[in-house]
Amino acid sequence: MLFKVFTGAVSGVDGLLMEVEVDIARGLPAFSTVGLPEAAVRESRERVKSAVVNCGYDFPDDRITVNLAPAHIRKGGTGFDLPIAAGILGAAGIVPDGAADPYVLLGELALDGRIKPVTGSLPVALAAKEAGFSGILVPRENRREAAVVDGLAVYPVTSLSEAVDFLRQKRDIAPHPRETRAFEPDPDTGADFSEVSGQAHVKRALEIAAAGNHNVLMIGPPGSGKTMLARRFAGIVPPMNFNEAIETTKIFSVAGLLDKGQALVTRRPFRAPHHTVSDAGLIGGGHVPRPGEVSLAHNGVLFLDELPEFKKSVLEVLRQPLEQRLVTISRASSALSYPSDFTLIAALNPCPCGYYTDPAHECRCAPAQIARYRTRISGPLLDRIDIHVEVPAVAYADLASATPGEPSADIRTRVTAARAAQEKRFARTRIKTNAAMKSRHIKKYCATDSESAGILENAAERLGFSARAYHRILKIARTIADLAGQADIRPPHILEAVGYRSMDRPL
Repeated sequence: MLFKVFTGAVSGVDGLLMEVEVDIARGLPAFSTVGLPEAAVRESRERVKSAVVNCGYDFPDDRITVNLAPAHIRKGGTGFDLPIAAGILGAAGIVPDGAADPYVLLGELALDGRIKPVTGSLPVALAAKEAGFSGILVPRENRREAAVVDGLAVYPVTSLSEAVDFLRQKRDIAPHPRETRAFEPDPDTGADFSEVSGQAHVKRALEIAAAGNHNVLMIGPPGSGKTMLARRFAGIVPPMNFNEAIETTKIFSVAGLLDKGQALVTRRPFRAPHHTVSDAGLIGGGHVPRPGEVSLAHNGVLFLDELPEFKKSVLEVLRQPLEQRLVTISRASSALSYPSDFTLIAALNPCPCGYYTDPAHECRCAPAQIARYRTRISGPLLDRIDIHVEVPAVAYADLASATPGEPSADIRTRVTAARAAQEKRFARTRIKTNAAMKSRHIKKYCATDSESAGILENAAERLGFSARAYHRILKIARTIADLAGQADIRPPHILEAVGYRSMDRPL
């Protein structure tokens, strides 16, 4: 007898619906799974058999063939356990024919029949809704995540017997209420710019970066506040909208990093990997591909402290996500893509000892050492970082001052207004912020008068800007004008923008 059940898997961060076909035929006892199953799926036969028996059902002593369709896509993960078990019980006549047709089933089975949580419930639920299914059966721990999707009934199940009784209409399971209140944007990061003493010009640079989604490189001695400033950056960026929350939650769901019972990620991510991170850890990949730090920082902040300490090969793979806002991981059989639209904030010391620019400490590094230290960061990577800002040691007067700095909420108000101007400007394009402008947009929206053009020409001749750096300056100037509420780029905007390219200057 043949029985069909629908389930889901994940490709990149998108859900894919799969068909589980189970056939039981007379013959010697056997259990085979076809359709490019990976190790976790092949091992499911042992979990399924034990769960079926321990739930009190008779396991068929015949030849069982499980086909996972479409057959050309490799299947991984443990979410196939529940649909395979339901398919076997359906083919054995325990679950009525067609009873599972309106639903997508997803869940890992314990040996005693309990259903354990799985990764990727949200992408699968979105795919089920798009395909027209009326409901989805998910592990109880995944119910809130799946219930974010509107128009899809989410049935939380805790055991195989509970799921089977539901399909046999012997048990009622109330669908979990839609998580309508799960999306409550939370701009509070628990840290505020008012706590940072001094560093007014660095705060200004970070405000510009937040307004235009520009990448930032901070250069300063140890203890100057680079990490402190970076950790407060997400608090001045406008709160995530619903679509951004869904995108971010899908990534965390696939990576298995959602907190227990969490429905949506509503706070912008802040990821700060250690400099020992591998290529796969930063970009994503591995034997079983999963998102890396650049994707986990999607719609948030990626902070790389002590930038020259990262392996050069790791830094160079940052070029694609910085330029394309996307990571593509190619394998022999397929290619996966993960979104990576983040703001990069990097920090480095001015020299190996850290005190090259600190008047209070003596630097003992030779010029050749300093040059060698800085060459660990390639020119092409520096070109992709819009703003370079020097962070000097904090003066004693600033440390001792009892006057608090400007709070993050006030800065966020100005940033939100500048973002609104950009949203209006790029309303008919896929671009969201100034940092994403291409050459044609720069020509259209970053026109300069003769005085501004003269300043740019003089700076380019003296500092030897690359074409990419030239475009970065225009983008920054456009953002500065937006913060000032001005439609045209003026000479002061250009002058300030040129000042944020300190790493282009000779030592």
